[in-house]
Amino acid sequence: MWSRRIHNSYLRFPADVPSGGRRVALCLRVRRFLCLVISCGRRTFAEQLPGLTPRYGRRTERLRTTLAAVGLALAGRADARVARAFGVSVSRSTVLRLVRALPDPEIPAPRVVGVDEYATRRGRHCRHYGTVLADVESRRPVDLLPDREASTQAAWLAKQPGVEVVCRDRAPFFAEGATAGAPQAVQVADRWHLWHNLSEAAERCVAGHRGCLQVLAPDPAQPAPGPEKFEDTRANHATVHELLAAGLSRRAIGRQLRMTSRTVKLRRRSHPGGTVPGPVAGPTIQTRCLQALPG
Repeated sequence: MWSRRIHNSYLRFPADVPSGGRRVALCLRVRRFLCLVISCGRRTFAEQLPGLTPRYGRRTERLRTTLAAVGLALAGRADARVARAFGVSVSRSTVLRLVRALPDPEIPAPRVVGVDEYATRRGRHCRHYGTVLADVESRRPVDLLPDREASTQAAWLAKQPGVEVVCRDRAPFFAEGATAGAPQAVQVADRWHLWHNLSEAAERCVAGHRGCLQVLAPDPAQPAPGPEKFEDTRANHATVHELLAAGLSRRAIGRQLRMTSRTVKLRRRSHPGGTVPGPVAGPTIQTRCLQALPG
């Protein structure tokens, strides 16, 4: 019932959005009225200002929505720093509490549902898995299920008759839940698992022909020897043969030319061009692999 009997009044100082970098606080004189109904348990009541301040609120509605918008965008210590930059001293816990107090937005019925698992208690032995459901078209999460059982997923999909496509990975419980809960929907693999499977298959194929690829593309870390290197090798070979003809031992030649005994032995056996003679080899494994490739 309406009442015109004023009991008393008091002052409220709700914080408002800063102006020009300065903090703003409103000074409101609120009246307290007497209830005219004798049987009413609340004898007095304070008047409210709809749209300006909520009941027991210490901030105006405009400042509350501003801080909630900052919290939705940043969600953490960054929102407290941004609020402090435009003149509002607030903690991150307060901003997160304002965000949690917001009503849940109305989510339209999804047409393409993405199903995947998520893990809590990461880094511990008692890791727990659940199911995350997302709207693939809007790229927004829709719901979180407490486990990844097929029955739980099927019960959720049964309440969504507009689901036409279920995008999932190759887990068997996700396939069973989608088949039982949305038999009319088409089940497809998500893009990440398609690329992941393709990359694994390509990696196995390339690893199997690694030797063939080394023949086609030489290692850039080992550049091909230039003409100057061949001339030095030819001169070194001639010097070794001259010293051998003079009667010097391999060890003495190695000390004089700063070579090992094995290098001197190879120079003695090699032709003047610097190559070691040997039997003609047949087709190697790499050559046979290249001949087996199509094209």
